[in-house]
Amino acid sequence: MTYTWLLFDADDTLFDFPRAEANALRWTLEQAGLPFETPYFEIYSRFNLQVWKEFERGEVTSTELRTKRFRLFFDEIGFAADPEAVSPLYLRNLARGTDLLPGAEETIRALKGRFRLALVTNGLADVQNPRLARSALADCFEKVFISEEVGAAKPSTEYFDVVFREIGAPPKSEVLIIGDSLSSDMQGGINYGIDTCWYNPNGKTTDLPVKYQIATLRGLPTLLA
Repeated sequence: MTYTWLLFDADDTLFDFPRAEANALRWTLEQAGLPFETPYFEIYSRFNLQVWKEFERGEVTSTELRTKRFRLFFDEIGFAADPEAVSPLYLRNLARGTDLLPGAEETIRALKGRFRLALVTNGLADVQNPRLARSALADCFEKVFISEEVGAAKPSTEYFDVVFREIGAPPKSEVLIIGDSLSSDMQGGINYGIDTCWYNPNGKTTDLPVKYQIATLRGLPTLLA
């Protein structure tokens, strides 16, 4: 295998998104003068995942996503709060979540000199751009593709069309996507005809024909040696 480009997902592949999400929710509710209880995180996370899946399927826009998850959350726990007012607070707080998963920085830096690296993420620009800029990986990626800026989301062909155009249209055989999500990263790569590497730390199973699997990020440089 000879790859020239590695496409990395961001959240739950390189960034510790659950930690960032939990902190952001707590800070946001406190700043909005609302009580925070630990069970709220599971409730919010469930609705957030639901709405992001709707976004991947093209059922909601990024603008609708920002407030729908909070509307569902507030309805569930009985808060008479305004999602339009709370969402900007949350996004600013989420952008502070720069913690990386174990091995992420050393892995990316080990690969940086050997491959060209791009970040491919379904996310909001006003969260992902400042998060990356504040993180230890700020200088590591030649290209960054955020779904809101691209105008399409993984796993759509339209998203990958933009990525490939911007990285110079290399042969698909020279591109590998690495990510944790079966529905966006792996399915998107498979649909587009590029090789896939599933970051699967929890030992899940899948019927998708992913090419590689890794349980730890530190295993990737060896895999690609």
